[in-house]
Amino acid sequence: MAARAGRNGRSAMLRTAGLALASALLLGIAAAGWAYLHLSGNIRSVDIDGALGDDRPARPLTAPSASASEPAPPIGALNLLVLGSDSRGGEENQELGGGDSEGARSDTAMVVHLDAGRTSATVVSIPRDTLVTRPSCPLPSGGTTREAEAAMFNTAYALGGPVCAVKTVESLTGVRMDHYIEIDFSGFAELVDALGGVTVTTDVDIDDDKSHLHLDAGTHHLDGTQALGLARTRYGLAGGSDLARIQLQQKLVKALLEQISDAGLLTDPARLYRVADAVTGSLTTDTGLDSLGELTNLGRSIGGLSADAVRTVTMPVVPAPWDTNRVVAREPDARKLWESLR
Repeated sequence: MAARAGRNGRSAMLRTAGLALASALLLGIAAAGWAYLHLSGNIRSVDIDGALGDDRPARPLTAPSASASEPAPPIGALNLLVLGSDSRGGEENQELGGGDSEGARSDTAMVVHLDAGRTSATVVSIPRDTLVTRPSCPLPSGGTTREAEAAMFNTAYALGGPVCAVKTVESLTGVRMDHYIEIDFSGFAELVDALGGVTVTTDVDIDDDKSHLHLDAGTHHLDGTQALGLARTRYGLAGGSDLARIQLQQKLVKALLEQISDAGLLTDPARLYRVADAVTGSLTTDTGLDSLGELTNLGRSIGGLSADAVRTVTMPVVPAPWDTNRVVAREPDARKLWESLR
């Protein structure tokens, strides 16, 4: 009887342990499922392909392999338009020096070219003050905008949102944008905080009340608000130059790549979730990147890309002959740069 009672007790304990383990697994799966749905649900998207149709540069054809010993890269090259905006408005963005609820701005624009083997990348900044021919763009509410000559580049986004921003970039560059990624300013600050800050070296003092940034020249570890101030500062730089601001933005991009590489996210699930929540909560993408799975696949494809393999350049420009406060593309240098990314 005692032996049977012992066996029954052990069986009960095993059943209890098994139920506890099963419950824990179910809870883990449920939590993972909730997290996936939550993160995917954070992302806003715009059907840019549907809006623009075929009226845009063609996608480049994949070149055939030179020989059996030199197979073609497993994935093709990609061009992405990345914008920084205050489109989500609200009190938080206003506190960070963003726009009000009556409009949205995009003062940061970068074309990111990923090579076919994902071994290198080129990031080309387009100055917001560039004068361009802004094409006619379809509007979400119906109708179209008018074509405008000598329009400031960033008015495309202000008037027609992501669709017009993409069409204007494609008109300017002749390069097809495979994807669109827009990150909100307040979300950018949250991302930097989730990463534990970012270390950047500045060559000059920065004293800018508008971007809320005051730094002596040198190396600084910045929190999210300070990093956002660095990305947006202009009037604290010599001459209030947008080109000088772009140089700081490019430094910040490389510093963030290094921080992400060193953050050890895969070994810290809680921190990884905070970073993913900050990223997805601030994103607007095209419909080809509007799920966590699609973003994850893109991230995995560039997982081995180091900061040293990323080249940052600015579209070649010269002062506009009729307005020295604005710039125009410097030809033929700008054309040659864009041709190299096709």
